[in-house]
Amino acid sequence: MPREKREILKEDIMPLDVYIKNRKELRKNIVNFKKDRRIALGPYATFYFESYETMLAQVQEMLYIEKGGDEQLKDELTAYNPLIPNGKELTATLMFEIDNPVSRAAFLSKVGGIEEKVFIKINGQSIKAIPEEDVDRTSAEGKASSVQFIHFEFSDDQIQKFKSDGVGVEIGIDHKEYSHTTKLSLANISSLSADFS
Repeated sequence: MPREKREILKEDIMPLDVYIKNRKELRKNIVNFKKDRRIALGPYATFYFESYETMLAQVQEMLYIEKGGDEQLKDELTAYNPLIPNGKELTATLMFEIDNPVSRAAFLSKVGGIEEKVFIKINGQSIKAIPEEDVDRTSAEGKASSVQFIHFEFSDDQIQKFKSDGVGVEIGIDHKEYSHTTKLSLANISSLSADFS
């Protein structure tokens, strides 16, 4: 799939019958592609770094599940196109995954504003996450959503550093109720480097 694509267009979408025929293989490929783009942080948080490929797979799958045709396609493109990196950013879906509903509710009620406390560090230089503005992800009562969409905007210099050999990249959350940092592996850095044009 073309990496330089920044937007999914109607003509990029496979007809449903073709998708159904190839779905098993396509899903296997996307799972494989995503494995170096998934980064766990602490006991509950996982970052799923998005791309043209992951969003195209998501839109195809939503159309397959809901069978809403062109009308649905418009909504899906409006929802998912903003999550495709623009060539100077990384975008991620941040999920707080806690199986127990009681524990999950208790945790989320304590971490309001957590989407404002996410960062990436390149050789110690911090880049603060920018939450997607489509919806407010923390309620007025201070309860966080279990799914957050975030962008990390990079300068040309930061992109250069990110792609350089031997770079140290960390991702972290610095919230009083949830403070964790983890290093990105070489495989993570290599996969995410491709998102920069």
